[in-house]
Amino acid sequence: MHQPQPARISFRQLLAFFIPLGISASLVTISHVIINSTLARSAHPELIIASYALPMSIMGITERPAILLRQTCSALVRDRISFRAMSIVGAFVLGAIVLIGGFISYTPVGPWVFLHLFGADEKLIGPMVNVYRVLMTVSIFSGIRCIFHGVIIFNMRTKWLTIGMFIRLIGMYLLSLYFIHTGVGSGVVGAIIFLTGMIIEAAVSLIEGRALIRKTIPEKKTGHTIESPKQIFQFYRPLLYSSVIAVIAGPAINAFLGKTTALELSIASFAIAGSLTQLVQSFFSYIHQIVLNFYRKDAASVLRFTFMLAFIPSILIAILAYTPVGPWFMANVMGVNERLMHASLSTLRVFMIMTFIFPWLDFGNGLIMLRGQTQIMVWSQAGNVCTTLITLVICASFAPGWNGMIGALAQSLGTAAEASVVLYVLRAAAKAEGRLATQPRTLAGS
Repeated sequence: MHQPQPARISFRQLLAFFIPLGISASLVTISHVIINSTLARSAHPELIIASYALPMSIMGITERPAILLRQTCSALVRDRISFRAMSIVGAFVLGAIVLIGGFISYTPVGPWVFLHLFGADEKLIGPMVNVYRVLMTVSIFSGIRCIFHGVIIFNMRTKWLTIGMFIRLIGMYLLSLYFIHTGVGSGVVGAIIFLTGMIIEAAVSLIEGRALIRKTIPEKKTGHTIESPKQIFQFYRPLLYSSVIAVIAGPAINAFLGKTTALELSIASFAIAGSLTQLVQSFFSYIHQIVLNFYRKDAASVLRFTFMLAFIPSILIAILAYTPVGPWFMANVMGVNERLMHASLSTLRVFMIMTFIFPWLDFGNGLIMLRGQTQIMVWSQAGNVCTTLITLVICASFAPGWNGMIGALAQSLGTAAEASVVLYVLRAAAKAEGRLATQPRTLAGS
């Protein structure tokens, strides 16, 4: 009997799904601009911003497990039974984050971390702990947001991610105006603005997500085998391990940039070039969601769509790095002086290597998650970190004059190594499936 062909996925459908995700990812950077511009209006902006920035970097580490709930939910939740299992795992993850945050906030562990691990000034320890006490609660609402984001994404309602982010930014901006009017006395102001924004976004996601669960998602989807928290955790755990490994790379790059010929210039140029690269790449960081939600329906269309997107980040970075647009943007928008501008442009050119690779890495990671082989991501991330560290050691030893370019090269080659591991695993899996597909014909012909 003739099998009906699966419906083709149109370019417009993929674009309608993807663009709201890209916009919401890009808008995240604006929230940090709002906070930093608010803190900059204090009487002592350098101290206030420093007391906020370091706790924020620690919160970024402790928040990672919560963010991973988004991919997990999007990949595994298809009915209410699997959602309830996902909720149990989410509750355990958020409970662990609160426990870690409590140790940092209310025991001697926090001051020790700030003082000895991050080398903070002793007079800033108290203000930093106060800031982190507010920021630790951000992860709770971030986790709630990400769980319901997973539900929203799978149900093709991605416009709600953009809507939630817009409402979040409006709330943060209005609160920042209030603090600017009444006075910015400490870094806690930045933490309160950030927490308020996250609560707003979580609330929007919760309202839309729960509506989908009540009205759209069935109690039990036929053929869907995910029913227990144990199955959810088997998928989630390797993502968590790979995320823990990835944490090593950032501090390692900053440490080795301190061994270059111009320490301040290296760190500053890497930070500027890295932030611009992240701003461009953030829009394209949801290709894995395209794979998760459409690849099994129409693999050819997804591949073509990815191919069309894959070169855009490199083109945008090339415009910044090789045309007058980059120098103008750095001088007039970012207020960068000429020496730092030239160093940042050189670093940005090296980052182009990473922008060529990243979209395909995200595509490959989407396939890995689709197959449920997330344990592979532990090895690919380990390959990334090892390559990054080796590159840093070699370049800092033999070419310290490259300054910020060392960090960009290390990060780019690390991304290339990660992509190589993912590609190798996918090729091996494709060959194995090909052999299995031909086996029955061979037996039939013998």
